[in-house]
Amino acid sequence: MITPEYFYGMKHDPNDPNPFLAVFLDRSIPFDESAKAAFLKDSSTKSRQFLLPLLRPFARLSIILIKLLRTVLPNAFASSRALHRILYRSLRTFVTPEANTMILRHFTLGSEILQFIRDNVPGVDVKLNPLRPYKLEAVKDDLFLIHDINIYNFIINLNKELQAKGLNIAYRDEPNMDAITVGPQPIEAMPNRWTNKIDLLTAIECFTPVYQLFLTDNDFWRASNSLQLDEIIGIYASTIVNEPQRLALVNNKHPMVPMHTLQAGYRLVLHGLATEQLHAMLVQKKLAMGKRAAST
Repeated sequence: MITPEYFYGMKHDPNDPNPFLAVFLDRSIPFDESAKAAFLKDSSTKSRQFLLPLLRPFARLSIILIKLLRTVLPNAFASSRALHRILYRSLRTFVTPEANTMILRHFTLGSEILQFIRDNVPGVDVKLNPLRPYKLEAVKDDLFLIHDINIYNFIINLNKELQAKGLNIAYRDEPNMDAITVGPQPIEAMPNRWTNKIDLLTAIECFTPVYQLFLTDNDFWRASNSLQLDEIIGIYASTIVNEPQRLALVNNKHPMVPMHTLQAGYRLVLHGLATEQLHAMLVQKKLAMGKRAAST
């Protein structure tokens, strides 16, 4: 697994500056340092540079063909169990350890963000279904599907409570930060065989038509549209901590305007980055609160 030292030890050639080194050293975007190093190293692989442009057209053509199939047979081949076992074996066999680590991190960070929002809206009682996978084998338990459903259920149940009780999400001077974990996650070492060479974006582009094939048309449409919820979750959290400028980095924009599914793979990566950035911002807030408390 790549650590930040990979970039700190990288030599800088002024005549040929490394674009990934520049982005890593920049601190304008909140991001866990180890996760940032892993993501940027994964993005700099030969797979990302050469394989992705070749595979992406075929992957998107497959999405179109499967969509045509779904118009006639909306539930043919649907099996979440089979899907998640295929995803698990593929991740274990072909995907880089950095990409697999980023995938597992995402579910835990998402769960912590939802709990943070719930904890900072006094008067509501929204049940959560937190996901904290630290082993790749957890993917087999319908992990991706449950993650999407959790977000929808959270937004629906939270807003039902807000409307029924006449409450609003508002700024809190001293927010409850118990849900936000500071420091590394206890994720197991990921497979690192000679076959584990496929980067995160290439893997997601290839997995998207597989995801579509083994889900019902309704499940895939719902999963694709869940990416549009990034701005909603971002608004909730930024309202609580009064950091509206953080929404500038949310690229899966207006939730009332669904995007077509051809870009689902790319937008899924943006969804992961939005979660990382939002969680990192909350970590910064928690550390700052701790320093203020220690100085008083």
